[in-house]
Amino acid sequence: MSDELAALDATAQADLVRRREVTPRELVDAAIDRLERLNPQLNAVIFPALECARAYAASPDLPGGPLRGVPFLMKDLGGVEADRPYCAGMRFLKDVGWTERTNSYLTEKFLGAGLVILGRTNTPELGLLPTTEPAAFGATRNPWNPAHGAGGSSGGSAAAVAAGIVPAAHASDGGGSIRIPAAMCGLVGLKPTRGRNSFGPALGERWSGFSAEFAVTRSVRDAAALLDVTAGRMPGDPYAAAPPTRPFRDALATPPRRLRIGVMRRGPRDVELHADCLAAVDQTARLLGGLGHHVEEGHPAELDDPAALMHFVNVIAANTVRALDSWGDKVGRPVGPGDVEPLTWAVAERGRGISGAELLASVEAVHAFGRRLATWWQGGFDLLLTATSAAPPPPLGFVSSTPEEPFRGFFRAAPYGAFTSVFNLSGQPAISLPLHWTADGLPVGTQLAAAWEGEDLLLQVAAQLEQAAPWSARRPPLHA
Repeated sequence: MSDELAALDATAQADLVRRREVTPRELVDAAIDRLERLNPQLNAVIFPALECARAYAASPDLPGGPLRGVPFLMKDLGGVEADRPYCAGMRFLKDVGWTERTNSYLTEKFLGAGLVILGRTNTPELGLLPTTEPAAFGATRNPWNPAHGAGGSSGGSAAAVAAGIVPAAHASDGGGSIRIPAAMCGLVGLKPTRGRNSFGPALGERWSGFSAEFAVTRSVRDAAALLDVTAGRMPGDPYAAAPPTRPFRDALATPPRRLRIGVMRRGPRDVELHADCLAAVDQTARLLGGLGHHVEEGHPAELDDPAALMHFVNVIAANTVRALDSWGDKVGRPVGPGDVEPLTWAVAERGRGISGAELLASVEAVHAFGRRLATWWQGGFDLLLTATSAAPPPPLGFVSSTPEEPFRGFFRAAPYGAFTSVFNLSGQPAISLPLHWTADGLPVGTQLAAAWEGEDLLLQVAAQLEQAAPWSARRPPLHA
């Protein structure tokens, strides 16, 4: 039964429980069997909590929510869980054996939906790279080809979902960290609008508003169902996206009107676009045209603005300093260069050279950039189509730094976040869809971006594409 269940998305698994064809405990036992068989080859799950999951699935306290009994995983960056380890990819926290005291609001919402958490997944240190190869826990391997990375920073979650261990998993995105691993692992990766999901109660925002928390899924309907679970203002949130006029899942029942969709067929800021990534864009454009939408070349000029990237780096560097200082305060001793990877320390050192006034100037510049970018959607376009990344999944070890070249990982990461990070700056929603594979079998994603609070439109169009070019039957070599 384990392998049969692996083929089902979260919605289908929950339906089996609802119809009493399987129990939550049977779903969880099957997922644990898959995890124990596949994780040694993937290194996706770093903190399993299997016996706790078994007990919770069989407990009368398991909520009767819309995803009751469905096995799930939490990324070990954000989504904190009470009395569970938390490292954010850091050897510093691994060495001290840090555990969290309370659940985040997002964790509570996942649990309230009836999801059963099997453990926590691998992530790069502080989520700084689009690959998941932290020194503290080792590399997560891509189930489509174990010699390649699974993307980052939600690579552990993406690898586990792509391999069929669980149908969906928690993920977060500060520069593409939901969409990039989704693209590299052949999944659906939706980054919601800024403020759609809460960072509380510990934080009001992360990375000065760049970051969003949500999930990676195999199906569009699972993304819609999970967004219905997670969305909404929580007490003390400094800002929140407006509630949708109807549940996101209900939006899938209605096809969108005929849309005007712009296409970007080159890389921004002189970034070279790989031939397979261009092929993915062109294939998706043809599909959209066949669905009746008006597709034409065109994109916001702001995507070529080099200054926006520099402000992005300034904000991340300052936030990295704050993260290290905050963890030092919690643990009771300062974080030193020997506690973190060379890139992390180099980024923090850069952040220490940024004054408060300079940080505020970068934040103001980012807000201005976001306003200019958003005007493109006000000028008659409904969606923008781009590649998710400018290059296919890299070999393990390529996006890396050394003590002698601490920023090498950042430079080598440039093609992978070239199309995604701009929408972290603007806060707009964007989704990556698995519509192309290279000749040697590696997934390549395409990205659709909408105006502010346009997740319903993204999900409607994504559902059309999923029906026109189904991907659910494709399985990687490492799969249950």
